Amino acid sequence: MATTASTAVSTSLASVTLEVADLEAARRFYSAFGVDTHVRLRASEAYSSGFRGFTLALTVSGAATVDGFMGAAVEAGATVLKPAARSLWGYSGVVRAPDGTIWKIATSEKKHSGPASREIDDVVLLIGVEDVKATREFYVGRGLTVAKSFGGKYAEFTPGRSGAVKLALYKRRALAKDLGVPVDGTGSHRVVLGSTAGAFADLDGFAWEAAASPAPTLS
Repeated sequence: MATTASTAVSTSLASVTLEVADLEAARRFYSAFGVDTHVRLRASEAYSSGFRGFTLALTVSGAATVDGFMGAAVEAGATVLKPAARSLWGYSGVVRAPDGTIWKIATSEKKHSGPASREIDDVVLLIGVEDVKATREFYVGRGLTVAKSFGGKYAEFTPGRSGAVKLALYKRRALAKDLGVPVDGTGSHRVVLGSTAGAFADLDGFAWEAAASPAPTLS
């Protein structure tokens, strides 16, 4: 029996590239912060103002490790947007890197019950969108698989490979509130998502490009 070739697009998140004004300074910061194996860097003077519409989040094993990453970021030049503190969901803090990228470091543990480590359990690229349901279906149409979904509030996709950065969606206004920044922002997102397929842009203007390699490096 004859078979018909599928025309469906299939992609996954292979890398995350941050566009920065000062490449060498950014390299030094991310190396000191301890996340240099998870992101790429690219020099860019693209205009960007205010909230860029996304955050990168580190999930770690304990509160002491959150404090350790927060301290490393501040020592390397980051600005604290939210000091590390207990919340309903655990213990977390938020910093803004010198290049403007916002990072959240979090754990589900609320107590300082163990020693700090430099281990990262997960890295999540959380993008703020106007319509979570519509953007979720857009990405499903591109071949991504939904791992978690909470109606029109949040969606998370299965990473394309072990240890890869996870992609998740959140309402833009809710994301800004969670990070402690005004929701207003214009210009470039200053982040480019590496696709295992081709180049495209999503419903909120986040750019994807064909990734040269599935392994992210600071280059």
